[in-house]
Amino acid sequence: MQLEIRHVTRFEYATPVWDSQNSVRACPADDQRQRLRFYRLTVEPSARITSHVDRWGTRVDEFGVARPHSELEVVAESAVTTWQPAADPVAGGREELAGVYRWDHWVYLLPTRHTAWGEELVEVAHDLAGPSDDVASTVLALAAGVRGRLEYRPGATEIGADVSRLWHDGVGVCQDFAHLTVALLRAAGIAARYVSGYLYAADPSSSAAAGEDGPMHVQTHAWVEAAVPGHGWWAIDPTNGAAVGERHVVIGRGRDYDDVAPMRGVYFGETEHRLTASVTMSSGASPAEGNVQQ
Repeated sequence: MQLEIRHVTRFEYATPVWDSQNSVRACPADDQRQRLRFYRLTVEPSARITSHVDRWGTRVDEFGVARPHSELEVVAESAVTTWQPAADPVAGGREELAGVYRWDHWVYLLPTRHTAWGEELVEVAHDLAGPSDDVASTVLALAAGVRGRLEYRPGATEIGADVSRLWHDGVGVCQDFAHLTVALLRAAGIAARYVSGYLYAADPSSSAAAGEDGPMHVQTHAWVEAAVPGHGWWAIDPTNGAAVGERHVVIGRGRDYDDVAPMRGVYFGETEHRLTASVTMSSGASPAEGNVQQ
């Protein structure tokens, strides 16, 4: 699938600020499931941009604006080609989640600030997994458990919601679905990582939801990847209860949201500001527009 993306982030400050230092993660990944064809980052006021790849494999663009400014606009434009992933994992027993597996994936087996689980979630993971010894089936069962537990409700939470509280409250957005799924997978001994990106999704109220042509809307999105022995990293989308496919565009992967936050920055000046962000995506002639969910 050919997709073009334009991601605009705009800050408006109550009074001029200065010496603004920022890092941006908005460049789509180039990997076995998608090919990056074009990427450009522009900043107004203009600034020199430097880039590097972080320890998780995500491109990071950094820039600073020293002079006083009342507005800051960051525009990330990209074009990618995506395709369906390889076949689902074949059956593999949970006895393989030990030894070399744990050594190779230890960093994705530990709790983090957004995925710290307690004994209750260990029991939840055990109950959801059931008697099956198959790793792939366990992954699907835990993701389905999260989807069945949480109601998608925009604005119900903020980034950093405790995963145990999410389980009790039963509401959240895609970041919460991903964090809770990652926590349950790790609690069950399955290495998991958080994925950020875009979802070029069909409007559920239209015929496009059935795979036909129709109106489209755009979201920033989060999902998870689980390390399945003998297969590798397997991407699943607990929010939508569907496989990750050609409509998912990966930006970055990490232990949790903190490793892939789209933009971070500091500046001198008053803290009061207004932030607006939007994404425009298109596949073919007509673009689809939507708000970014932060």
